[in-house]
Amino acid sequence: MDHTLDQASEDLWVFGYGSLIWRPGFDYVERVPAHTIGLHRSLCVYSFDHRGTPERPGLVLGLDFGGACRGICYRVTAKKRPATLTYLRDREQTTAVYREMMRSVWLSGSPERHVDALCYVVDRGHPQYAAGLTHDKQLHIVRQARGRSGANRDYVLETAKALEALNIVDHELQVLAARLGGGVTRLRGAVTRTGRPRCAARRSMRASAWCSVGRSGRTSRSSIRS
Repeated sequence: MDHTLDQASEDLWVFGYGSLIWRPGFDYVERVPAHTIGLHRSLCVYSFDHRGTPERPGLVLGLDFGGACRGICYRVTAKKRPATLTYLRDREQTTAVYREMMRSVWLSGSPERHVDALCYVVDRGHPQYAAGLTHDKQLHIVRQARGRSGANRDYVLETAKALEALNIVDHELQVLAARLGGGVTRLRGAVTRTGRPRCAARRSMRASAWCSVGRSGRTSRSSIRS
């Protein structure tokens, strides 16, 4: 936990790359497509709480080092800052698998704006760090896991749909969603009848570090908890 975040008095920017895109759960006054460099979205966290249990872990997303990531950035007023930080810590830090980091984020627009935003970055030294899993292993874990926020399968499918709605291409997540039977349209041709990703999709996953994102209208509030 970064206690310097509690001492600041200005508006807070929060970068969402997974479920925060479709279930932010806090009040905000600005919602803008954005990207950050030096971090990438990855299904690299064993979930012992929201989407799994210690006995039967699930898999959820984290920001891991390297590459780049596109998502959504939210601006929270200074007045709402303390309550938002409390909410996010209760939601994201139940097992302290993430590090709170302020990172440079570029907001889409003309001109493009630069802000420092709160990002939840995976702690690579944590026992729940789950990088390097094969697609088959990810599929097995996600199919059987469930936590207090629901089925792991639903988490993956909802996130894949939210990214697709923003024209964000994440091949790894979309292939997994297709194998789960989620009907993600962008990669239908990259999956065989048995549900295994074709070699072309695997090559594309390795080659694609960037993705494109469309414009999104502003939204004044959201109160749904993940």
